[in-house]
Amino acid sequence: MGKRTPFVRRHCTRDRGGPGGLAAAVYAASEGLDVLVLETEAPGGQAGTSSKIENYLGFPLGITGQELAARALAQAQKFGAEIAIARSAARFVCDKDAGGFEVRLSNGGVVRARAIIIATGVRYRRLALPNLAQFEGVGVYYSAAQLEGELCRGEDVIVVGGANSAGQAAIFLASRARHVHVLIRGAALSATMSRYLIRRIEESPNITLRPHTEVASLEGDDRLRSVTWRGPDGALETRPIGHVFSMTGAEPNTHWLEGCIALDEKGFIRTGTDLKPEDLAQTKWPIPRPPFHLETNRPRVFAVGDVRSGNVKRVASAVGEGSVCVQLVFRALAQ
Repeated sequence: MGKRTPFVRRHCTRDRGGPGGLAAAVYAASEGLDVLVLETEAPGGQAGTSSKIENYLGFPLGITGQELAARALAQAQKFGAEIAIARSAARFVCDKDAGGFEVRLSNGGVVRARAIIIATGVRYRRLALPNLAQFEGVGVYYSAAQLEGELCRGEDVIVVGGANSAGQAAIFLASRARHVHVLIRGAALSATMSRYLIRRIEESPNITLRPHTEVASLEGDDRLRSVTWRGPDGALETRPIGHVFSMTGAEPNTHWLEGCIALDEKGFIRTGTDLKPEDLAQTKWPIPRPPFHLETNRPRVFAVGDVRSGNVKRVASAVGEGSVCVQLVFRALAQ
């Protein structure tokens, strides 16, 4: 490791690492810092599974997640970042901070650095369908915001899930879509969704709740064209629907940080002004300044992208946080 070494920790237990860590690696390496990127499999993360990303600045015709990740990886290597593939962090050792940090790897190795950027992302609960990846980003979505709402304006959509996130998505989409089908495995929403959301769903004429129903198959070509679901009696029904919103939750990849970094109630990393007094008390925050934006409750340990509490789940957001974080690393190392 060099004199001023940020350790850009990127690891996704399911697929590839996302754009947040790669952006941090590119900007850190281009600014002259010594950078090591740890990657369990291959770069890409959740973004890497997208057949086409159409809302990323500079690509009006869209770009595949795999191609975007490959370009970012090439940039990071061009500037001198070291990429370690098939390396997973097993534990963050937080009781040995003598001017640096230590991360123990699953293969028994140890990495030490003066700063760490955590960009481990999340593991979305995915539909158990063999061709799901083919339609992620072109018919299957994990969030429902303005862009997705415009994509399905005037069309039928499916929302899978029975928690609050699914209810909020259904109500939002109902204002744009022709009809919203909410598919849940259970008999009712009362055990998993807030009453106010249930009431709004019941009052919406273009929302149909379908209990004991699950998606059986997806069909299409360059994008999703039709969906087959299995109803409570086991019968299959195919509909010409091209938009499925999978709102069954996501789990942050933060298990290796347990006891060392402050997490919110869902396991996402708290940073900056989201940190609570008890979070700082946990580490006996040792310096007079408050934590920087994107900094955790441990000085010089940062979090970017989907793993961070309050993050907007978008490629552009992750890239922005990764690049901004590098300047904060410089400031933290200078103190």
